[in-house]
Amino acid sequence: MRMSEEKRFDGRKFDEMRELEAKANLVERANGSGYFRFGDTRAIAAVYGPVETHPRHLADPRRAFIKFRYNMAPFSTKDRNRPGPSRRSVEISKVIKEALSAVIEREEFPRASIEIYAEILDANASTRCAALNAASIALAHAGIPMRDLVASCSVGKVNGQIVLDVAGEEDTEGEVDLPIGYVPSENKIHLLQMDGIITKEEFKKALELAIKGCKVVYQKQVEALKEIFKTYENEEVGE
Repeated sequence: MRMSEEKRFDGRKFDEMRELEAKANLVERANGSGYFRFGDTRAIAAVYGPVETHPRHLADPRRAFIKFRYNMAPFSTKDRNRPGPSRRSVEISKVIKEALSAVIEREEFPRASIEIYAEILDANASTRCAALNAASIALAHAGIPMRDLVASCSVGKVNGQIVLDVAGEEDTEGEVDLPIGYVPSENKIHLLQMDGIITKEEFKKALELAIKGCKVVYQKQVEALKEIFKTYENEEVGE
């Protein structure tokens, strides 16, 4: 399906997101885990820690050391993805780590490490957004003190139109891709990247649309955590 004056490649409206799904507690051996899905893009994240920092020279006597690894599974794309770190995965790991480090109460765990691993299971654009959303859920599920969750989504420019939640052909044929990471309670953006060129007016419109999308994502994250903690409460009552 081609993009029309009112509809996108996949039939969505310009300000419409794909189907969203969020879950917590999927990795038994982790201290916390989360899952997030934008349509056909799926990410799972696991948190370990706080744990002793290795190698020891990375330990900070004032705050926790945050380790984050983003990875795309070999089966996540149509063509087998090459295993191991790439320049892209290293860059994405860095920006997501910085976004999460800004909300984690790192001073609570001096000299310790908090390790976060995010795996892309299926990739259909906005993978860094899905990974960041899953990691936020995983941290909260692990009981890591945070000022708030980080919610993430992308906007883009396709055939001259600003669109929410880039997917499919929009990712490969679009003119601009702009993912953000947003903290609702602080009204702050802790991740913002842009590939492409847009006008100042278009950027303002894109940012407003992205924040609107992040607020929807945030509600899904909160619902997932409420659901899992409700399950824990019911189990305790049952005992």
